[in-house]
Amino acid sequence: MISDRLSATLARRDIHYGWAMVSVTFLTALVVAGAVGAPGVFIVPLQQEFGWSTAEISSALSIRLLLFGLMAPFAAALLNRYGLRNVTVVSLIIVATGMTISLAMTKVWQLMLLWGFVVGFGTGLTALVLGATVAARWFTQRRGLVVGILTASSATGQLVFLPLLAALTDYFGWRTAIGLMCAALAVVALVVLLLMRDRPSDVGLRPYGDEGTQPLPAPPPPTGSIFAAALGALRDAAKTRVFWILFGTFFICGASTNGLIQVHLIPMCADYGIPQVQAAGLLAAMGIFDFFGTIISGWLSDRYDNRYLLFWYYGLRGLSLLFLPLTDFTFYGLSLFAMFYGLDWIATVPPTVRLTASRFGAERAGLVFGWIFAGHQIGAAVAAFGAGLSRTVLLSYLPAFFVAGALCLVAAVFVLTMSSDKKAAAPAAATA
Repeated sequence: MISDRLSATLARRDIHYGWAMVSVTFLTALVVAGAVGAPGVFIVPLQQEFGWSTAEISSALSIRLLLFGLMAPFAAALLNRYGLRNVTVVSLIIVATGMTISLAMTKVWQLMLLWGFVVGFGTGLTALVLGATVAARWFTQRRGLVVGILTASSATGQLVFLPLLAALTDYFGWRTAIGLMCAALAVVALVVLLLMRDRPSDVGLRPYGDEGTQPLPAPPPPTGSIFAAALGALRDAAKTRVFWILFGTFFICGASTNGLIQVHLIPMCADYGIPQVQAAGLLAAMGIFDFFGTIISGWLSDRYDNRYLLFWYYGLRGLSLLFLPLTDFTFYGLSLFAMFYGLDWIATVPPTVRLTASRFGAERAGLVFGWIFAGHQIGAAVAAFGAGLSRTVLLSYLPAFFVAGALCLVAAVFVLTMSSDKKAAAPAAATA
């Protein structure tokens, strides 16, 4: 196979194949992030062509965000059962199919079915649990850094795709922009099929940083029900206080990022006379800062108390959202917001993943984090619909931004109520 030849080539250069897995997973997450964020570019064009209200379009996007999260724990179980490559290829095919069929949609129910249920289900098959699983299986060292890199791919997806999609939409229409996304998804599916492997032992290696001499044998695939594995992890985790703290704070994380900024910043800028391409460029600028912020966060999460990192991340994000209306939406004010908010956008993920692994054990980390990520996307769905409703009923997005900013300040205080990793180490080990 191509992956075997590539592994041998990399080995001659003293490069572990785990870094090739990081590259393939980064590319996959980058394109999926483009597909997840793309509908924010299309809200205004869909309103203009079909006369749909912001609340109607936001309902479809809320369904997508909700399924993207609710699928996460089951995606972790599917990855364990059927392998990374198989599940990832199926995910990309489902998303590309839904977006291709949507080129012919004319009714709101079709939007909800295709962009809500089909795309939401397809993207949810990988979500953030793919990156978490790759980091856990392929690395014993540098896990925090790897999680940071793979999480940053969603920011890079915005950087690469959103300005391009906005420009294509302006010049050629939203259907051309969707066609580009479908082509990108097809290319990535081929790359995954050729290069992604499930475990280091598939290419005769041990995980990066493991000092052993022989490849670790792959454990037998789980034989129980996918639903039983996912729900069993939820049942056990829900008995602990730390799970609900991580779930609740990640709910607020989703409500203040994906569901709010990613979906509604472009149409909100349009309310203040800012062209769509320029607003998409603002999101891209956030992506640049978030790319570096998230990787730095991964590096920091390997070295410092993750509770205090989350305290600062949520606190600073809340202040930035409360500051946004004070910018008067000037170029300089929005640039300052993009830098301040962008550095913090997805920086919460590496500390949350590490706290999950340290409290629930490496073997169940993917499943438990899947449920925590479900909380993130429930928050995103609530914010996506709530902000759209605010715009329709109150003729302004600003109340939604004030609420999100206040919730972030609550999360900053809430996360400090967890015990330190050292105090939780013994119970976590016993549980694992």
